[in-house]
Amino acid sequence: MSYQTGNGQAIRNEGKRIAIFVCWLLGNGSLFPWNSMLTIEDYYAYLFPNYHPSRVLTLVYQPFAVGTIAILAYREATLNTRKRNLIGFALFFFSSLAIVILDVATSGKGGIGVFIGICIISGVFGIADGHVQGGLVGDLYLMCPEFVQSFLAGLAASGALTSALRFITKAAFENSKGGLRNGALLFFAISAFFELLCVLLYAFVFPKLPIVKYYRSKAAAEGSKTVAADLAAGGVQTQEDRGAEEDPKSLELLTKKQLFLENIDYCVGIYVIYVLTLSIFPGFLSEDTGSHGLGSWYVLVLIAMYNVWDLIGRYIPVVERLKLKSRKALLGAIISRFLFIPAFYFTAKYGGQGWMIFLTSFLGLSNGYLTVCVLTAVPKGYKGPEQNALGNLLVVCLLAGIFSGVTLDWLWLIGKGW
Repeated sequence: MSYQTGNGQAIRNEGKRIAIFVCWLLGNGSLFPWNSMLTIEDYYAYLFPNYHPSRVLTLVYQPFAVGTIAILAYREATLNTRKRNLIGFALFFFSSLAIVILDVATSGKGGIGVFIGICIISGVFGIADGHVQGGLVGDLYLMCPEFVQSFLAGLAASGALTSALRFITKAAFENSKGGLRNGALLFFAISAFFELLCVLLYAFVFPKLPIVKYYRSKAAAEGSKTVAADLAAGGVQTQEDRGAEEDPKSLELLTKKQLFLENIDYCVGIYVIYVLTLSIFPGFLSEDTGSHGLGSWYVLVLIAMYNVWDLIGRYIPVVERLKLKSRKALLGAIISRFLFIPAFYFTAKYGGQGWMIFLTSFLGLSNGYLTVCVLTAVPKGYKGPEQNALGNLLVVCLLAGIFSGVTLDWLWLIGKGW
């Protein structure tokens, strides 16, 4: 590699704080449009009262997300990661704009045609998610755990920020004509602006940070082909690794199957975390919690509490003493979360809103905490291409878990006769 310095350790840490902050912003942008769609579910419930929008939109979104990440993960070793991530953020940007345009063009009216249009946009969000989440997690796995943790915290922060914005817009527009609609339009205008910011950050800021160039250069030296475009954007010229020609064994890599089998507990663990979470959130919380004193604010409060505690949970492992590292303990904690299913069922049937808010908060806390513990505890020591492949595999399992959880939620809905 041509990116060499006299003080490698200094370069390895130069720009680290800025990189962590940019990772947080990119994590935010990876879910901000989708969380905006979830958070304004009261507007869609008003427009489409007979179509179960909170469940249908999630069910539409997930197959596209899982299908996209599965295809890209299979081909990740030869993909241009820079192009992949920029395509994802660009799709988020244009889709957020499309929602605003669709609503304005139809004057905020409902109907099956508009609902189908919203569903198509939801599917595009899924495609964008499949590009960005796997691409960024795989990319950050080439670097340091702090970047992964910050990105994951950003994912959760997008939920907390959208919930806070929803409270503000609902309070501001609640008594005005078309208040729900005005709040929804503002949401997606902000979302479009934020996605454009993410495009610019990833294209022009992130690749030029010294610490990022250091780790990507290291990955390229280990045989990674996915970082070449990002290195070029950072002004780093790559060259053939002649050492690999002299010693081909130096670049022998584990297959995806071998990586999966070596980390099967982490893959299964992240899958199970999201099967459980998405079988409850957001569908069950949006439609199956009865009527309470908070009225139309009740569902918003539940979603906000989940998002805030999910964010808090993702920062707890930053304190090393509080981070769960044992593989057996992690799997045990993950399996124990299935107790949430009877707990939510009986609380919705017999408990008050206080107990439901408490359970929802704990669901979010455990989801965020265990997600970060699993994704940052994966064994180190793999070469660059292997780390990238493993990051993509884990995101495939995560999104497959989300899809399975949404499917279970739908089966519950069908079982009770809609």
